[in-house]
Amino acid sequence: MLQQASRRRWAGLVFISVAVALIIVDSTIVNVSTPAIVDDLGITSSEVQWVQEAYTLVFASLLLVFGSLADRWGRRRMLLIGVVIFTLASIGAAIASSGGALIAARLVQGVGGAMMLPTTLSLLNATFRGRERATAFAVWGSTIGGMAAVGPLLGGWLTTAFSWHWAFLINVPLGIAIVVGVLLTVDESRGAAEPIDVVGAVLSVVTVGALVFGLIEGRTYGWLLTDRAPTIGDWTWPWSVSPVAVAFVIAAAGLAAFIAWGRQRRRAGRSTVIAFGLFRIPSFRNGNIAALVVSLGEFGLILALPLWLQFVLGFEAVQTGLILLALAIGSFVASGLAGALSGRVAPVWIVRAGIVAEIIGVAAVGLVIAPDASWVPLVPALFVYGLGVGLATAQLTGVVLADVPAAEGGQASGTQSTARQLGAALGIAVLGTVLFSTTSAVLTASLDERGIPAAQRDQVVTAVVDSAGGAIAGLAGSPQTAPLAEDARAAFSAGTKYASFTAAGFLAVGLLATLSLGSGRQPDDDRARDAEAAEPA
Repeated sequence: MLQQASRRRWAGLVFISVAVALIIVDSTIVNVSTPAIVDDLGITSSEVQWVQEAYTLVFASLLLVFGSLADRWGRRRMLLIGVVIFTLASIGAAIASSGGALIAARLVQGVGGAMMLPTTLSLLNATFRGRERATAFAVWGSTIGGMAAVGPLLGGWLTTAFSWHWAFLINVPLGIAIVVGVLLTVDESRGAAEPIDVVGAVLSVVTVGALVFGLIEGRTYGWLLTDRAPTIGDWTWPWSVSPVAVAFVIAAAGLAAFIAWGRQRRRAGRSTVIAFGLFRIPSFRNGNIAALVVSLGEFGLILALPLWLQFVLGFEAVQTGLILLALAIGSFVASGLAGALSGRVAPVWIVRAGIVAEIIGVAAVGLVIAPDASWVPLVPALFVYGLGVGLATAQLTGVVLADVPAAEGGQASGTQSTARQLGAALGIAVLGTVLFSTTSAVLTASLDERGIPAAQRDQVVTAVVDSAGGAIAGLAGSPQTAPLAEDARAAFSAGTKYASFTAAGFLAVGLLATLSLGSGRQPDDDRARDAEAAEPA
């Protein structure tokens, strides 16, 4: 009987891991498909960022809310509802005929994903104990690292062999398999049945939303004063102060209000969106800080590379996916390496080694990038980067949640996932801004050196930047504008290079943040803790 229950637990881990894979693959598969979407739907560079950010923004904003709700309403139930919403939204994205419709579908996908991710962690936290829990977390983390790299390959193949629509339709059979598998193998679990903190939830959404909006749209509308007034229907922004500056003020005020409100509720003994008491646990507090900063560097680069590979070097989507496969191979190798080191090396040292490998890999990518670069040196750089992603991701989750009580698993995993996703959202926003702002500045300077009239110069720069590089092929196709295409390739390469170095800088800060985690438990301490955790509750 016990053996049957054990087999059922591990089967459940498989389907929970597939649910995580669905989320991560979707967040990366779109990157390789973006150039085809640009060509088909004619979306602008801001819309390119919003196709990514609409998903990540909603995802990051709602993780805390659904992590808390899952503890109260049932974690398996929340996971299943999330899978259904995510799958239906994927169909909506696949049939989208405009940038606005695609962004709207991505918003709904973010809602479904936010229901899924924290519940996968809290289900693992509630289902496994002792060494089994450490193994389950390692599988969960390795799935994230591996699928983040497999996504571009799958997206490239689907886009080249069929169309970009299949980058979303692939989620449908996966979603059906997850629902059936989870119903058969995963038991329901709940935490404390306390009322949800509605005000805290609203404040968290407003704060994250305003911050990411400002980071993305600063180059469009102006950082302090209005450069271009946004328009909604017949209404136009009437003030000289940029809406971006207003968004940053709202984000700062929202954060202050969120903290003050949460502390007040905690003193009154009432539930909060974040379990503020968990931040007294050093591993949880410091691990979340490290996870946020590391994610800033990890995910933002994946926006820039596929655009550069296809629009500057001229690779097809499937070729781009094959190049990025080096990331997946590195991540899978890291999974085996992390398992071999488990029990011999403290997890925090594995995390640090992973971040160092990421820094080396990303910096190497930046050094390789040029308008006439070869893919050959890029592959080992991406392999090292993937090796680092696999090591850091697989172990950091266990470090963050190691000392968290199972009863608070939903809130804890929601907070941990929010830290990662907020970092990913900020990374995409910041590195996307670095990419397109640098491209614009370098291309403007190059065209001025050629003596191009200001009106024509601005037209070319706008076309290249707004198309996220898609206009380069059109410039190259005409003898009159072919020299301008070379300038555009050089400018876009410079933007991608600076985005890479910026990512490396974020990762270096993340490495410094892990120093506050200490040296981690030694193997003997781990065995003692595992034995204690394995005892019946």
